[in-house]
Amino acid sequence: MHTTLIQAISSVISLDEREITCIKQLFKEKTAAKGDYFLQEGEVCRQVGFLVKGLIRYFINNDGEEMIYDFGKEGNFICNYESFLDHSASNKNIQFIEDSHFLTISYDHLQVFYEQIREGQKFGRIVCEQIFVDAIRKITSLYTHPPEKRYLHFMETYPDLQQRIPQYYTSSFVGVKPQSLSRIRKRLVSS
Repeated sequence: MHTTLIQAISSVISLDEREITCIKQLFKEKTAAKGDYFLQEGEVCRQVGFLVKGLIRYFINNDGEEMIYDFGKEGNFICNYESFLDHSASNKNIQFIEDSHFLTISYDHLQVFYEQIREGQKFGRIVCEQIFVDAIRKITSLYTHPPEKRYLHFMETYPDLQQRIPQYYTSSFVGVKPQSLSRIRKRLVSS
């Protein structure tokens, strides 16, 4: 189960056998059923996950309306970094939308990772830089792109999710009602 994680880390930094063994000890194997939560609003995020198999959605609850702002799939790290880093209560939810297998590392074990893995801090910095750039792009898109462009971006970013998630999840991510998403799809197909 750790093979995918080791490959993901090795694509960014070099690892020797001692470091691979250390990583396997620091990351714990877990499973979740569809509908389970990795994190619920009001909880403090105390771990970073790595999704080996399955799918998650990130969403906020806005006056009873769930608003999806991201998805995670195989090979992605899972976390509410804001809550994880400053130990604050989360205002976001992370829910499994498929039965999933994943690995977790606690905040304290992540500090060990940074100390014991030669380029551990470099890995952390690069991951944080990617998360930051992705977040800025999403915020900018929300304010500057029409729904059609956000839908096209969704299709480019998550080409395999159309078959794995309900249409209302896609429409929530794009920021439109399901019937509006159907119209967008029809316009894009006819153009």
